[in-house]
Amino acid sequence: MDVVALGELLVDFTENGSSNQGNKMFEANPGGAPCNVLAMLQKLGKKTAFIGKVGDDSFGHTLVSAVKEQGIDVQGLCYDKQIPTTLAFVQTAIDGDRSFSFYRNPGADMMLKKEEVDEKILKETRIFHFGSLSMTDELCEAATKYAIETAKQNGALISFDPNLRKPLWSDMKKAKEKILYGISMCDVLKISDDEILFLTDEKDIDKGVKKLIDKYQIPFVCATMGRKGSKAFYDGKVTEAEPFLRDDTIETTGAGDTFCACLLNDVLENGIKSRTEKSVYEMLRFANAAASIITTRKGALRVMPEKDEILQLIKKS
Repeated sequence: MDVVALGELLVDFTENGSSNQGNKMFEANPGGAPCNVLAMLQKLGKKTAFIGKVGDDSFGHTLVSAVKEQGIDVQGLCYDKQIPTTLAFVQTAIDGDRSFSFYRNPGADMMLKKEEVDEKILKETRIFHFGSLSMTDELCEAATKYAIETAKQNGALISFDPNLRKPLWSDMKKAKEKILYGISMCDVLKISDDEILFLTDEKDIDKGVKKLIDKYQIPFVCATMGRKGSKAFYDGKVTEAEPFLRDDTIETTGAGDTFCACLLNDVLENGIKSRTEKSVYEMLRFANAAASIITTRKGALRVMPEKDEILQLIKKS
């Protein structure tokens, strides 16, 4: 495998117009950050696998079918007989930004046990990717830590995206503790400006990332800054790339995941050591372009952009 990811697989109900009675209508989109990342990597020609859990219900079976459709290996995906599949309702603001309402108390993704983690695929992957939502409960936290340790012991690079969702944490102090654990274990970190502020109390991206690098010695960090673009921090250098701003943005669901996938694709092809500023800039531009395309579509997992689409957008700019 090129990339194995562990975490949440859920249904994102996104707003999609109104009924004849004037009621909001929601479209059931397959989602969950780790699988969104894998779906984009599949578009870029990489071989991926997912480790996680869904309910043994209609939503769970629909999600598994959607993941299979993308070419993602599901041998590490299992069903929970008692706990239902996690659901999220996404409210979209005028500017495309989102707020979430989760039905996950508990949700099947939280029920993944250490002994259910497929050790074999973790021993055969080049990168292991995870986020913080698989550490909101002790059961799935133990599974996550076991997966990290197994992958690390077998030579995989560790990738982490905090993907902070405050409504899913009962205690924000605990959230910070678990996210910092994830940062302490990773070789590649994708982090947003909001998460940098939350973790470091720094509004200045460079100062905040420096604090994290100084403390945790992370080799490769990419910070996303929304409408301000993105930055990469590596080998004591900083490279910045401008965003692709669009008038046709619908919502930002999946933008960070799309960016993260492009980052991991580049790491697979070029590594994280001795990188030139030119190659890192090109990586950021490609990731920014891909992320901008996904903001024009509902959902993420099933509608990731093709490589040619991304290259054409870059060429036009």
